[in-house]
Amino acid sequence: MGGTALVLGGGGLTGVGWEAGMLHGLAEAGVDLSTADLVIGTSAGSVIGAQLTSGLLTLPELYERQLGDASGETPARLGPGLLARHALAMLREREPRAYRRRVGAFALAADTGAEADRRRVLAARLVSHDWPDRRLLVTAVDALTGELRAFGRSDGAGLVDAVAASCAVPGVWPPVTIGGRRFIDGGVRSATNADLAGGCERVVILAPVAAGAGVLPSARRQAERLRAGGASVLLLTPDKASRAAFGRNVLDPARRAPAAVAGRAQSLAHAAEAAGFWTR
Repeated sequence: MGGTALVLGGGGLTGVGWEAGMLHGLAEAGVDLSTADLVIGTSAGSVIGAQLTSGLLTLPELYERQLGDASGETPARLGPGLLARHALAMLREREPRAYRRRVGAFALAADTGAEADRRRVLAARLVSHDWPDRRLLVTAVDALTGELRAFGRSDGAGLVDAVAASCAVPGVWPPVTIGGRRFIDGGVRSATNADLAGGCERVVILAPVAAGAGVLPSARRQAERLRAGGASVLLLTPDKASRAAFGRNVLDPARRAPAAVAGRAQSLAHAAEAAGFWTR
């Protein structure tokens, strides 16, 4: 396939802010990652990816959207009980798809509100509800089979539905119905799903969540596999200041703005390396 790819990983509302800040800061330094031939978005990354490829927002505008008043938004939380269920599923299932099926089962059984209500929230966040002309892939996981789906323009899914599915954190938000199937957060398979960039010559991965565990591969591990396949890869993850800006709850809307500011500040440390990588 060749060309360039931008991989935007998951990481809650703080991940949305951090990615917007990093993209804006790098562009200010002369590195415009929005020119990528392929954009892959998972969870938070699907929100940024859909807006980035819409053609309706500049990178400064995308950044400024993260700084608005979040007092009218309702925070959610990955509580101890929910985290324990994820950990238990990982301990019991050593095969990746079996793990995803187990997580899908409790996502389907959880009382997380109406699917239509959650869809309206995501629809309000996107500046366009139409798939872009640019190549965008939005990842989600089939709650019943555990299979990954990478939704694109020609797959028959609406963009809002695809993004809502990619952001459907199990046990927090309801699974999303597409084509008669129920889908959950693409991060259940991987925080970045960077392997979908296989075949590209140059890949930049923005990974708000860098770590992996058990059947979930880390961002670094996926980057190494891409390099083994012949790609040049630049992996960018949050620094100490950015992680502090995220706070304890990545689903808290009030932390999105601090994360964006931190991402913009962090970008300065990567500008020279990114320029040499992206513009060669």
